[in-house]
Amino acid sequence: MKRIVSKSMLVRAVMAGAAVVAVSLTASGSANALSNCIKGDRKAPYSVGWANIYSVPTWMKQTEGTITAEVDELKKAGLVKDLMITDAQGNAQTQIQQIQSMIDANLDAIIVEAGSSTALDRVISDACAKGIAVVNFDSLVDTNNLTAKINTDSNEWGSSAAKWLIEKLGGKGKIIVMNGPAGISVSDDRRKGAQPVLDANPDIKIITETNTEYNVAPAQEAMTSLLFANPEIDGILSLGGALSAGSVLAFDRQGREQVPITGENARQFLELWKEKGLKSWATMQPNWLGALSVYAAVQALEGKDVPAFVKVPLPVIDDSNIDGYLAKAGDFPADGYIYSPYDKALFDKLLAQ
Repeated sequence: MKRIVSKSMLVRAVMAGAAVVAVSLTASGSANALSNCIKGDRKAPYSVGWANIYSVPTWMKQTEGTITAEVDELKKAGLVKDLMITDAQGNAQTQIQQIQSMIDANLDAIIVEAGSSTALDRVISDACAKGIAVVNFDSLVDTNNLTAKINTDSNEWGSSAAKWLIEKLGGKGKIIVMNGPAGISVSDDRRKGAQPVLDANPDIKIITETNTEYNVAPAQEAMTSLLFANPEIDGILSLGGALSAGSVLAFDRQGREQVPITGENARQFLELWKEKGLKSWATMQPNWLGALSVYAAVQALEGKDVPAFVKVPLPVIDDSNIDGYLAKAGDFPADGYIYSPYDKALFDKLLAQ
């Protein structure tokens, strides 16, 4: 029996076929459009670049360790084939050139720890325009022409530290502010976050403040000079872990009585805190932000919808839980940072925000 196909049936068949094609396209190349920058014929295994501003601080070395470990896991899953690592040695112009080399090599993803919040905008935008997944973490750039930014809230970091110190001092006293390098967004943003809190407490007097590398030795040297010039200090608003350790060592060497101090999860600082019975508060910039950035870039390349900004919650370290951190100290370098555990389940949860 001959089947009669009506015009309406034919139209429905064509439309159904088109829908199948659309689903097929979405399952392959078009799905990549869910995340910013992703376009072109990019297929696993992917080539990943890690454009670091400098690798000397232990925090950076530990961060690189989480990145290489994550790449190893993704290699086992057949999602990554190689990792290119560069070190700009603190020079933003060098970092621009190194990112340009990654673009020229047509890498699939570039992970960036920025040496300048503004200088890298153009080269990062160029990478995005060429369909490369660009994920920026910790020290952020101004441009949003990238796939994702991943960070804790640096303003909240500074605000919370200032609130704790002011409360500990009873709302009055003379303090010194210790900052990381000027021009690095994570350092500048922590300081900006602290300012409204300081403004609201006029009986807290900032004697002076300083900027140093996130390393103990220069921080200790800077604080030693400040101790000679300032005989009366009631508290230290330190906006970095190595800065806090350097400050405590400077006070100790000068025979000065320790004062309330804020800080971070640097192992040396936490050990000094416990050893000397310091009045302290700390939070954490997890080193695994680097690993999460690699994972997010690969997820974007695989067609997943990665948020433009991934906010990682800030933990609090105080007298109630410091022992738990110190119990893990042996797993981290003596001059390193004791960071919280991470895994794929945590990463998926953060990317699902």
